Amino acid sequence: MKFTLSWLKNPLETEADAAAIADKLTNIGLEVESVDEPGTRLKAFTVAHVISAEKHPNADRLRLCMVDTGAGAPVQVVCGAPNAHTGMKAIFAKPGTVIPATGAELKIGTIRGVESRGMLCSGRELLLNDDHDGIIELPADAVVGEPAAKALGLNDAVIDVSLTPNRGDCTSVYGIARDLAAAGMGRLREGDLSPVPGKYPSPIKTGLEFPVPNGGALGVEVPAPDG
Repeated sequence: MKFTLSWLKNPLETEADAAAIADKLTNIGLEVESVDEPGTRLKAFTVAHVISAEKHPNADRLRLCMVDTGAGAPVQVVCGAPNAHTGMKAIFAKPGTVIPATGAELKIGTIRGVESRGMLCSGRELLLNDDHDGIIELPADAVVGEPAAKALGLNDAVIDVSLTPNRGDCTSVYGIARDLAAAGMGRLREGDLSPVPGKYPSPIKTGLEFPVPNGGALGVEVPAPDG
């Protein structure tokens, strides 16, 4: 069962982070399969604005991009993505960043005689999806220099709990929150338990059949409540 930290904090009032919650879940008998924190994994990647994207002077399929990273003077990046274009918002990796897909550290390099001081990233390179036909294009309102995880909506930890058949009480986020609150990990917020009034006659009819002596059955139609 997977849920995000922000989802859990709807019914559970707590300041605990994902790691502390995972430890507590393990302590109370709920096995945690994994804790995925994209914001931590992608912390070195930021939003950048492609000021210009021109044809590489020595290669037809490469683009020479000037990139505003929000950290000073524009940076020159050689990019092979066909969708790299002037004015777009993209995800930038500076030299020294480890690329998730390869595990290699990005270095300043020279590509076809032109220096490249960074990288504009595809979804595959960040292990977000299998798309490597082009670089990720962010919405126009993405803020230059902010963490890429925030711009991608991936700044929320995902906790995966392995449930056993005897823990049906924890097959909901509220159930998980209730157990954590009982173990001292914050306070459980009570939800709205007031009945929901019906607004129209229910089209569903329910019937109960009871066997009677000498064969046959006694049918009783039970009117359904208004929906």
